[in-house]
Amino acid sequence: MSDSIRTVTRLVRGIPATDGAGVKLNRVLGTQALPEVDPFLMLDEFRSDDPKAYIAGFPNHPHRGFETITYMLAGRMRHRDNKGNEGLLGPGDVQWMTTARGLVHSEMPEQENGLMQGFQLWLNLPAKEKMLDPAYQDVPAATIPVIRHSDAWVKLLAGSYQGQTGPIQSPTTKPFIADVSLDGGAALTVPTPEGHAGFAYVFDGQATIGGQVVERGQAAVLSFGADLPLSAGIDGARVLIVLGQPLKEPIARHGPFVMNTSQEIYQAFADYQAGKF
Repeated sequence: MSDSIRTVTRLVRGIPATDGAGVKLNRVLGTQALPEVDPFLMLDEFRSDDPKAYIAGFPNHPHRGFETITYMLAGRMRHRDNKGNEGLLGPGDVQWMTTARGLVHSEMPEQENGLMQGFQLWLNLPAKEKMLDPAYQDVPAATIPVIRHSDAWVKLLAGSYQGQTGPIQSPTTKPFIADVSLDGGAALTVPTPEGHAGFAYVFDGQATIGGQVVERGQAAVLSFGADLPLSAGIDGARVLIVLGQPLKEPIARHGPFVMNTSQEIYQAFADYQAGKF
């Protein structure tokens, strides 16, 4: 184990929010309490078995300047964009979209009852990549590496772990994103890229992260370091680890647009209204 152990610098609880056509969410990152953790801009958790909380979905809306990573745990969601891309996300699937200079897309549930659960993460793009062509990739659950230990497993969405590489690879921010499941009382130390910033979100059970007890629904903002020690409470835990190379660039954001200056935001609105997305 390295001398450089990650610890928890602050704990933040997600807040209830609505987005799209009234979908109820838990907004973990992107709130007044925690506006961003460079290079991450937002993390929404959706988890409901009440169709009224999710059925209206997210009709057509624009984006510019960042990447979205949608990770489904339960339920089915159909994605479409104005470039002709379309995909159906089921349990364990990931949809990775680089919005770059702009696109219009929708995310609509393809179920009328049952549990809908998952995450959407916004990952910022550097200035040099914000106006490139958009890109879209569906990542089926079966193609995402899962590294199994005796009392834990690590599903690797991005980055490297034990010789495996996750499917999401953004060239500048080089994200490390992992869904870690720990049996009751299990402990695991996850090696992480030392210069990356980020957080760990407990979405089931209770975990001790870098020596700090973290309850379900809490995000633990992490110090810089290499090794991240995790252990689970008696009932086990699920933890989403989210780390990336900080961009250290100015952020101008308004609704669905994230750029570097307010002038670029005005231009994004003008381009969208002129049908240039």
